[in-house]
Amino acid sequence: MRVPGGAFLMGSDAHYAEERPRHTARVAGFSMDETAVTNAMFARFVALTGYVTVAERPLDPALYPGVEASRLAPGSLVFRPTDGPVDTRDMSRWWHWTQGAHWRAPEGPGSSLAGREEHPVVHVAFADAEAYARWAGKDLPSEAEWEFAARGGLDGAEFAWGDEFAPGGVHLANTWQGPFPWRDVAEDGHSGTCPVRSYPANGHGLFEMCGNVWEWTSD
Repeated sequence: MRVPGGAFLMGSDAHYAEERPRHTARVAGFSMDETAVTNAMFARFVALTGYVTVAERPLDPALYPGVEASRLAPGSLVFRPTDGPVDTRDMSRWWHWTQGAHWRAPEGPGSSLAGREEHPVVHVAFADAEAYARWAGKDLPSEAEWEFAARGGLDGAEFAWGDEFAPGGVHLANTWQGPFPWRDVAEDGHSGTCPVRSYPANGHGLFEMCGNVWEWTSD
């Protein structure tokens, strides 16, 4: 989809510290895929190139002196809800290093992509995203480009659809509802990721620019 360039208010003074200070940014026009890269799209890339993701590569013993070999098997972090309320300053309570977790096995050994072909690919490192983009003849967007596209023309709005999180009680993004990180009540109809195009597109014709998964940018 073509995204026209322009100036906009980037960042926020009211949310995460790394988004501050809110400031004026400007981007030139560019094009962006309608959706996040899906498992099916990434599988085609891997099938045609033989690419092996970072999460599938054994760890280099030279970078981990003194660590026993059995702990150097490849893996990735997997989200697991806690049994109850925890100190949310400690992310290790819900993100767990899991050997054998990668894009084909998102929850670790024994899991698969069955029924999730149209979900966004996960367990993708920055190098993996760059490799896919090069293969596709594209680039990762800059942070400014990504935020400009995500806003969908609603400069200064809180969300990609306006200032109300769930207008009329209707959820417009796949997010966590309930006490984090132990109970997602899934009022939006999804627990975990959802297929792309599950919610309406924003003003630039782009889907799920809020919620569902985190995205990589070039900077």
